[in-house]
Amino acid sequence: MARNFEVEILSNEEVAEKIFRLIVDAPELAENSRAGQFVQVKISDEFTLRRPLGIAGTLNGRVKIFFRAVGRGTENLSTKRAGERLKILGALGNGFSSREGKILLVGGGMGLAPLLCTAENFSADVLIGGRNSGEVIFWCEEFRPHVEEIFITTDDGSYSKKGFVTDFLPEILSKKNYSAIYTCGPEIMMRGVAKFAREKNLPCEVSFEKRMACGLGACLSCSIDTVDGRKKVCKDGPVFDAQKIFGGEPHE
Repeated sequence: MARNFEVEILSNEEVAEKIFRLIVDAPELAENSRAGQFVQVKISDEFTLRRPLGIAGTLNGRVKIFFRAVGRGTENLSTKRAGERLKILGALGNGFSSREGKILLVGGGMGLAPLLCTAENFSADVLIGGRNSGEVIFWCEEFRPHVEEIFITTDDGSYSKKGFVTDFLPEILSKKNYSAIYTCGPEIMMRGVAKFAREKNLPCEVSFEKRMACGLGACLSCSIDTVDGRKKVCKDGPVFDAQKIFGGEPHE
């Protein structure tokens, strides 16, 4: 059951250009959230709508959140400092499924945030994709304590392999056995990842990022089409079986 919390900011640091890592003291929220869920953050009374942000970590009673400062709301959030307080509604939505065996996490851009929380909770490797070195180096540092192996691609080749995550996914899947693939990022990327998972007969779960007004399933602003009809990302997701979204036979 989602609850409202007023929490203290422990740190709010810019870790890459316009990308911030926010850590708040929220032991009850941390204890009662699952990897893949999200929160709605009330930035200030100036902004009517809360901002949906994925939970990136829950260790030691501290909730970690990453966000990109791209508009008035997130720009304002980026100015918050340690000691200030925030109102947060959470945890919301459905998380990733618990599975035996090693999971391959595949993420691009800010879609890596919920996958980091997943890496904290499951045995996993991660395939990280970004536009350039600045978008991947800090993610490597975040994931390193929680995964066995890190694979990296950049669009411009400025760090590790040049290309997209889907360019190197077949090579990775041919060398290691995984029990499932969990992915979050641009829809075109997730569609490609789901295709390779289907070809390998691997369960695949996708986490969708959508603009949300209420975060509770009432306003319908985050609805998407699935094989089972229209679903709400905030309430029915944000995690879905990939084949329910992109077609094919769903896995149990």
